[in-house]
Amino acid sequence: MCGIAGVFNLNGEPVSPVTLRKMTDIIAHRGPDGEGFYIDSFIGLGHRRLAILDLSPAGHQPMVSDDKNFAISYDGKIYNFQDLRSELEKCGHSFRSRTDTEVVLHAYMEWGEKCVHRFNGMFAFAIWDRTRQELFLARDRYGIKPIYYCFADNKFIFASEQKAILTHPSVHKEIDKEALLEYFTFQNIFTDKTLIKGIYLFPPASWSRVELGRQQSSLSPVQYWDYDFREPEQAVDEQEYLEELDRLFTQAVKRQLLSDVEIGSYLSGGMDSGSITAIAAKHLPYIKTFTCGFDLNSASGLELGFDEREKAEYMSYLFKTEHYEMVLKAGDMERVMPSLAWHLEEPRVGQSYPNFYAAQLASKFVKVVLSGGGGDELFGGYPWRYYRAVVNDDFENYIDKYYAFWQRLIPNQAISRVFKPIWNDVSRVWTRDIFRDVFKNRKEQLNSPEDYVNHSLYFEARTFLHGLLVVEDKLSMAHSLETRAPFLDNDLVDFAMQIPVSMKLRNLSEVVRLNENEPGSKTKKYFEKTNDGKLLLRKMMERYIPAQITDAEKQGFSAPDASWFKGESIEYVKRTLFAPNAKIYDYLDYTYVKNLMEEHLSGRVNQRLFIWSLLNFEYYCQHNFK
Repeated sequence: MCGIAGVFNLNGEPVSPVTLRKMTDIIAHRGPDGEGFYIDSFIGLGHRRLAILDLSPAGHQPMVSDDKNFAISYDGKIYNFQDLRSELEKCGHSFRSRTDTEVVLHAYMEWGEKCVHRFNGMFAFAIWDRTRQELFLARDRYGIKPIYYCFADNKFIFASEQKAILTHPSVHKEIDKEALLEYFTFQNIFTDKTLIKGIYLFPPASWSRVELGRQQSSLSPVQYWDYDFREPEQAVDEQEYLEELDRLFTQAVKRQLLSDVEIGSYLSGGMDSGSITAIAAKHLPYIKTFTCGFDLNSASGLELGFDEREKAEYMSYLFKTEHYEMVLKAGDMERVMPSLAWHLEEPRVGQSYPNFYAAQLASKFVKVVLSGGGGDELFGGYPWRYYRAVVNDDFENYIDKYYAFWQRLIPNQAISRVFKPIWNDVSRVWTRDIFRDVFKNRKEQLNSPEDYVNHSLYFEARTFLHGLLVVEDKLSMAHSLETRAPFLDNDLVDFAMQIPVSMKLRNLSEVVRLNENEPGSKTKKYFEKTNDGKLLLRKMMERYIPAQITDAEKQGFSAPDASWFKGESIEYVKRTLFAPNAKIYDYLDYTYVKNLMEEHLSGRVNQRLFIWSLLNFEYYCQHNFK
């Protein structure tokens, strides 16, 4: 894991080494173990190194080929790089280091853009081809590693983080109001926009080229892979699925233990991180594990179950790990918000400050940590979400239902009032169209509830999971920590997408007969807390972790903020968001927003996600628009 940056002056002007160094300096947290630069007149590549494989100077970047025709700045980890190296050696390539970086470089030299199909891992890289005078960029299947880019003054500028791009004198800060509307609809950004106008997030599973001398103001990325959740054409015995899942899951964890530095694991108390730890502990002696818990003295309702330290401690005992914990209290959010907002760069999914503290804890002891990310999205971990839209008249009816559910912050009917100060600038944005465009590559006919569930899984992997991965990258790299996600092993993902829905969800047939509009506890069974979902995964994990973990109700990693926002943190919330001169009110209507917050503070409506997003956006504005 590292930080990459670069400038390509398309008009042939020389790149400023001072500017390039500023770009890498501001992302030094991503790579404190070294820095490097490659400048050849109008092209400049920068790099910050977090040394994980081959800690010697041979792993220094940017890395240049022996013939001097290719140079790479790379961030990521290719878990099958040793196999690829053997294959490339048979093709006549020779290597000077033991790094995956060098394998990626030679893979591109041998196979061109088709090399991305060979990689099993996480990556974001740029390769300069001196002969063709073109820059090649690529990003991994799932979007674990980011690349941001922009065109400004006939220059192509890119980096692992937006803040590096913003150091370039040709780039100017202006908020993208349309992206802001998108965020406050979905608590996420589904398009390639960011909150800075003109800076874009390079899409996952894509590659693109930029050529010298070409008048270019936009990229046309080529998508080389996509999720494909579907029912199998022929049914297979559940036991066969179970054994294959066990084999692939174990293989995925073992693949990701490759490192020349110590590896730890998050241990949240849930079955995903628990099973990863169980496998890793068999191969690593005295693996270190990390848990963040929460002080629940002022919590109430469902939030009384948010602290999972007891379960994590029990699994640590079973797996004989060296275990570390920290306990978050209400005031910890207030303390961390300025630093969190700077590293996060812009609001994305979820209330992410507990993850920031978890990464901070792990980074004190290890440089690499295993995470359970991806397990829910691949194996059906959110049944109450999919059940919202399994019976439909047609595809457009499905879109209407699922779109209504995914308006996580502000519903359509309130958008114009909340965005009153900028409504003339954003009134033409139709967020339903943005939502529907997620499915633009999905052409098949939907004939059954299972088809609609698979479409929901597709949607959430493309949007929700991608948002989580972007956030995780920022928060771990803030502490110079590499996070690995064994669930996002290519072979395991390919298998998971073909598992029948009946092996993921228990109650689909009952939900099909359910009247969603019927009031009372009947709907609660399906649309609130549940131990449904991930059925095959739960059964497989029973081989590794206790039944009380695999049979437990789904529990996300979230602080009891609904209680804290109207309790211990109430003065902080009011001080930050009730001030009429708060910067968010350049874009949002003060009176209407205040009324929405009052609904939460009075206990009438749970607006914790909205309040968190407002806090995050306020600190974002303070950092960027002083």
